[in-house]
Amino acid sequence: MNNHVFVSKLSLVNFKNYKQADLSLSPDINCFIGENGAGKTNVLDAVYYLSMCKSYLNPVDRQNILFDASFFVIQSSWNKKNEVDQIYCGVKKGQKKVFKKNKVTYEKLADHIGQFPTVMISPYDRNLILEGSEIRRKWMDGIISQFDRNFLSQLIKYGKVLNQRNALLKNMSSYGFFDNESISVWDEQLIECGKVIHEARKKTIEEFIPIFQKYYNWLSGSKEEVNLSYRSQLFDKSFEELLEEAQSQDQRRQYTTVGVHKDDFIFTIKDHPIKKFGSQGQQKTYLIALKLAQYEWLLSRLKLKPVLLLDDIFDKLDNERVERLMQMVSDQDFGQVLITDTDQERIDEIFSKNGIDYKSFFIKDNIIEESKNKVTVE
Repeated sequence: MNNHVFVSKLSLVNFKNYKQADLSLSPDINCFIGENGAGKTNVLDAVYYLSMCKSYLNPVDRQNILFDASFFVIQSSWNKKNEVDQIYCGVKKGQKKVFKKNKVTYEKLADHIGQFPTVMISPYDRNLILEGSEIRRKWMDGIISQFDRNFLSQLIKYGKVLNQRNALLKNMSSYGFFDNESISVWDEQLIECGKVIHEARKKTIEEFIPIFQKYYNWLSGSKEEVNLSYRSQLFDKSFEELLEEAQSQDQRRQYTTVGVHKDDFIFTIKDHPIKKFGSQGQQKTYLIALKLAQYEWLLSRLKLKPVLLLDDIFDKLDNERVERLMQMVSDQDFGQVLITDTDQERIDEIFSKNGIDYKSFFIKDNIIEESKNKVTVE
C-alpha cells in the first residue's frame, strides 16, 4: 500500500456543473453512475486537475467555472506513502490560477507535476488518433514531464524561445530586412533545448513500445500486430543544419518551420495507419493499451501507482475486451480507480463476476449521492 496514491476526499465548488459536492472516496474502486450529460466525467476531470494543474477536457480555466459564478475551487486530500496532503486549486475570473499544497502556494505549477500522478482513459482520447501531431506530442510530453523535471523546464523554455524567434521573424518581415545575428541568439537556445527534448522523447518511446504492445496483445487476445514510432526531423540532420537550410523558408513564412515542435508519433496496425485501417474497436483497444502502458511506465519511474480514471470506456468495446480489462483491474495491478458508466447493472455484473468490492455514486440533477448499499462480494 506504500506506493499507492489515492484521493480520500474531494470537494467541488462552482466547478463545471456542480455548485457544491463533497465526496469520500474508496482507496480502491469508485463508480459514478448517471445518464449521458449528467456530469460524471467532470468528477474525474476534477481529480485530473489536482494532479496536472489543468483540465483534461478544457484547457481554458475560466470556462470550467459554473455558469453565472465568478470562481471555482477544487480541494482534495491525497494519501501518499502513509501521509496526507491537502491540495487546493482556485480559479477566479480575471485572476491568476492559485494552486496550493498544504496551504503553501506554488510559485511554479511545474513543481507540482508528477507528485500525484493520474492516468485518464476517455472517449476524448480518440483525438490522439484523429487529430494532428500537436496533440500526440503533448500526450508524450505529459508522460515524460511527470518524472523528468529537466525535460519539463527545457520544454517550457523551448516554447518561449520559439515564440520569441517567430515574433522576430515576423518583425523583420514587416521592416523588410533580415538580421542573422539577432536570429542566431535564439537559434542557440532553441538547439540546446531541442536536443534535450529529442533525446528524452527518443529514449522514452523505445522503452514504451514493448509495454504498449504487451497490453494491446493482452486486451485483443494477440489478434493484430500494432506499432508505435517516433518521427522527427532530427533523425535526418542536426538541429543546426536544419535551421541553416530553412533560413530562407523561415523568412518567407515568418515562422520557424523546423524543429522538435514538428515531431510526431505514428500509430499503426499491421503496418498501416490505425486512423485509416483500424476499426472503432481496434482504435479503442489501441488507445486503452497506450494509456495502460503510460500507467505502468509512470509506476516504474515514480514508484507510485497513479490514480486510474476510466471515463465511459465500456462503449465500443466488446464484452470479451471489457472482461479482460476488468480482470486486469481486479488482479490488483492498479491502485485507486474511478470509473464512469450509464448502466448500474453492467457495473454490478462485471464486478460481482470478478469478485471485487467497490463504492458507487449516483449523479442526477447536478447532485452526487453516495450509494447506501456498499457492494460486498460473497
